[in-house]
Amino acid sequence: MARQKIDLTNENQSIIKVILWLAWPLFLEQVLSTLVSFVDTAMVGSLGAAATASVSITNSFVFLINGVVISLGIGITAYVARSVGAKDYEAARAYIRHALLLLLIIGLPIAAAPVILHKQIPLWMGAGEDFLEDAQSYLLITSSMRIFTMAMMVLGSVYRGRGDTKTPLKVNIIVNLVNVVGNYLLIHDPHTLSFSLFGADLSIPMWGAGLGVQGAALSTGFSWLLGGTALLVMLFTKEDPTKLSVRDSFRPDPQVIRRVVKLSVPAMLERLCMSLAGIVVAKSIATLGTTAVAANAVYNTAESLSYMPAFAFANACTTLVGQALGAKKISLAKRYAYTTVGTGLAVMFLTGIGLYLFANPLVRIINQDTEVVALAERCLKLVAFIQPVQVIAWTFAGGLRGAGDTRWPFYSTAVSTWLFRALGAILCIRVWGMGLYESVICMCFDFAFRSTVMFLRFRSGKWANVLRDKKTA
Repeated sequence: MARQKIDLTNENQSIIKVILWLAWPLFLEQVLSTLVSFVDTAMVGSLGAAATASVSITNSFVFLINGVVISLGIGITAYVARSVGAKDYEAARAYIRHALLLLLIIGLPIAAAPVILHKQIPLWMGAGEDFLEDAQSYLLITSSMRIFTMAMMVLGSVYRGRGDTKTPLKVNIIVNLVNVVGNYLLIHDPHTLSFSLFGADLSIPMWGAGLGVQGAALSTGFSWLLGGTALLVMLFTKEDPTKLSVRDSFRPDPQVIRRVVKLSVPAMLERLCMSLAGIVVAKSIATLGTTAVAANAVYNTAESLSYMPAFAFANACTTLVGQALGAKKISLAKRYAYTTVGTGLAVMFLTGIGLYLFANPLVRIINQDTEVVALAERCLKLVAFIQPVQVIAWTFAGGLRGAGDTRWPFYSTAVSTWLFRALGAILCIRVWGMGLYESVICMCFDFAFRSTVMFLRFRSGKWANVLRDKKTA
């Protein structure tokens, strides 16, 4: 039977080695997950600012519905990690089976909502007439396959909880390759690909469907289908102590569901607050016109590639703290958290420098409109300075979630996103007549507040005994 290469509950090993062993596949996975959106935005960007706006205008709403499913994954990760740390594999399998049940019970209705409301949602988000129809089509096509990307989110949490970060990485590599090739073939008209090889000029006729924005949507949806299906199949075929069997009972256990949902509700509310605040911000930015909407999408997409290490360290911290507490090693959980934050700070300091120095080429890769590039570059250089602060907030929050303390990340997010990010955008744009750059400044204050609160909560040590579960504690 296959075993994980490193025992995460072993105190007699290099903490940094364990963190990096767990985090590097998470980092690459996060990069690849983000690349699906990045590739769509970048490849559609060649069609103009309106096309870029059409694939990004509904992002805030999509983040809202995805957040509910991601929150379920947080509860699953915490309990699976706690079970694996305690070597209680039967309990881990029970939580994994219920992850599948909750995906069907909760995920399917949520995935259906944007399909039904695909015409209304872009209007609610303030889509302009020049890209409204494309925005509606993009949302309809991608939402018809959304249950599969939700499966990737929830099942990715399962793999991370049991310490397997490489399987989701491999699946995401396939997803991105399919998406890139699909975009290339479906977005553009038939054309000739010209290049030089060993001094010879070659030309290859390339087929193209010429579907534009709709082509990007079809490619993305199909890649999600492959990714979600692959992760599901491997739960039953990949050798692991928590491997499922088709002969297992999938009868719902109300107690297990209650534990997961209880732990997930604060995380769900946290995502809800962030997403609703994001919608308020997006609607305010939409009043500034197509250029501002496109620039917002461009700088966010470019930045997302840089802060993927922070997400990786946060997810690693969740697994490490959860498994350490499952083994009843509180001191090890603390060492994991503080060392992960320190490592993340060093990495994010370097990525912030990279963002600042290469802001212009990064945004030009995504969009070539002169006005969009100028505004996006200015915003990207500003957020370069906030990268180390983000990793503090996210990593300590990840550690708290691994301990089952999902309330304090919710409390800090609820206050911070609405006080600084949402209210700040309303005041700067709608009241004081400022622009996108000023709303980004408000976002920076949001992260500074959250990092302070998360540090103070973790330092208090009150998170160590939050999660009480007879099967795993």
